[in-house]
Amino acid sequence: MTSETIPDDRGEATDRASVICRAIRRAILERALAPGDKLPEDQLGERFGVSRTLARHALGQLASEGLVELRRNRIAVVATPSFEDARDEFDMRIELERLVVRRLAGRLTPRQIAELAAHVEAEEAARGGPDAASLRLATEFHVRLAEMTGRPTLSRYVRETAYRSCLSLATFGRPHSSECAISEHREVLAALEAGNEARAGELMAHHLDQVAQRALLKAPEARGDLMDILAPYAQLEAPPPRRKRVATDG
Repeated sequence: MTSETIPDDRGEATDRASVICRAIRRAILERALAPGDKLPEDQLGERFGVSRTLARHALGQLASEGLVELRRNRIAVVATPSFEDARDEFDMRIELERLVVRRLAGRLTPRQIAELAAHVEAEEAARGGPDAASLRLATEFHVRLAEMTGRPTLSRYVRETAYRSCLSLATFGRPHSSECAISEHREVLAALEAGNEARAGELMAHHLDQVAQRALLKAPEARGDLMDILAPYAQLEAPPPRRKRVATDG
């Protein structure tokens, strides 16, 4: 008996859990989910078409990244950072992203420069539209820079602190200033292309510090059902259905 494809149940389960993680991360990034929002395992499983066990696994992964808090009786909520934690996270981001630009200054390929320039143009095009798109693009600029270093550990730390910063801004931040972010991103990119390591580091530190300085306490807005909020993110992140191949005798 031979088979064209042997399904990997563990791999498929991991993929499904990853779908939930990506959807919730994106919802947090776009502020569709806010600090303190509950994430019930059973409702998540139903929304994403997976078991409660897989939903629990995804929530555990998000908890390890600091995006979700696991409380008693298996209650999970979107993490709520303290003001002190929020400021510390930005301080860490400044040091991490200074390291990123030191790795990249004068070393970006023409293709990478073109990709980053196109990303900034996308930020410009999104200006004046929904804040969600601007927030996501602004954060992804920093994550993409880290990925271009080719250092997996550095990329992971930048990605996790960037997403945690989104939670902090959702808790304490004023409305997003996309115009400010775009101009600062252009300046950082120009310094990287010119190979000016010191200038790139100064610009990045100033940019992140300015974002943090705009922090301000505010009351959360009333919203609808959280599973309905997550519905479009579930659709965005869901992989295409796999075709099952029937084993053939040979």
